[in-house]
Amino acid sequence: MSVGPRLLPPPRRLVILSLGALAGCSVLPQPSYVQQTQWPLVVRRPESVPPRTRGRVLVVRSLLPAPGLDQRGLQWLLPNGSVHVDFYNQWAVPPAQGATDDLRRWLAASGLFAAVVAPDSGLLPDLSLEGELTTFIADPRTLTAHAALALVLVDAHPSPAKVLLQRTISSDARMPVDTPTGVAQGLLAALTGVLRQTEAALANFARP
Repeated sequence: MSVGPRLLPPPRRLVILSLGALAGCSVLPQPSYVQQTQWPLVVRRPESVPPRTRGRVLVVRSLLPAPGLDQRGLQWLLPNGSVHVDFYNQWAVPPAQGATDDLRRWLAASGLFAAVVAPDSGLLPDLSLEGELTTFIADPRTLTAHAALALVLVDAHPSPAKVLLQRTISSDARMPVDTPTGVAQGLLAALTGVLRQTEAALANFARP
């Protein structure tokens, strides 16, 4: 009975080299690196007016974020109607925080009040403004950005406090281009419109 030649296992070194060759020839595509962009959420009033002498003190409390707006990613509508929250393009601060800072700074520059402050300023306010950022999204299909604030203005002196104004203020703005840059620019323009309308809505309550 003859026995054929035995098949000896390959040397260990060749096995290691073969595995290394397979690792270097993966059929899966390698994801390309995309740098994350941080967009400043800053809107300023075009002109700054000095504070009103012997005017009222307004406290602007932190705006609350509506559901979904607690994320920093830029948001826009997809063709199927769902909302896309972008990971690679984000606001430098949460949208409600940025809108609060912008609102406080805008009203301080309006000249309507003696002072516009945060709750921890130590000043006793005459009026209190609070609310919620309810809308902050773009629609690339129509090249339109939408922003809205639900606001409540309260007279702080009576006990209990008296509600002077309760309103949702919204504004639309044109996106210059259908890109994340266009989304950011459109949303800042829409927020500018909301702040301008808010100033006009508070004007009648600013006088002592």
